[in-house]
Amino acid sequence: MNQGPLNEEELEWLDEILTKYGNDDSVLDVSELDGMLTAILSAPVVIPLSEWQTALWGGKEQLPNWQSEPEQKRFNDLALQHMNDIAERLNHAPDQFEPLFGYREVDGHDYTIVEEWSFGYMRGIALGDWSALPERLQTVLEMIALHGDEANITKLEQMTEQEYEVSQEAIGPAALQLHSYWQEQRKAESKTIH
Repeated sequence: MNQGPLNEEELEWLDEILTKYGNDDSVLDVSELDGMLTAILSAPVVIPLSEWQTALWGGKEQLPNWQSEPEQKRFNDLALQHMNDIAERLNHAPDQFEPLFGYREVDGHDYTIVEEWSFGYMRGIALGDWSALPERLQTVLEMIALHGDEANITKLEQMTEQEYEVSQEAIGPAALQLHSYWQEQRKAESKTIH
């Protein structure tokens, strides 16, 4: 398996596969996958590969009927390479960490689309037990949940353009803060166990 960030062609191929085998309950695109993997890497406990891959497709009943073994292997290899790249940035180069948001052009203006990434992050959170997250960090998590929970759509619609942009800019730093917190908790637990 290769290391380092995926190139544009590899990201597009992952997007195509997610669309090809996707369903109403699966990860929609590579942005949502990026958010999900970021949350999994930030979780208080290690999430087994088989568990998150099943969740990626929306459950055991939704697992793809792969066209070929090489297609499945390439998907798994690229997803893991991308996950390792996220882990490297989160752990060793947080200044280089950036959520993989989508972009859309409308009437000559480029818009950042954070919802897919945020929904993916919340999907990843659902795989781990985040109940021990302190109240002071609940507000940090809410910065992501604002864009990753359908219950917040009305709140988003009522924001000014400036408030909306500020809320988008808070997502990356929030993800880093949450990752840092849980990593410290894991380190403390491993020292206690040994």
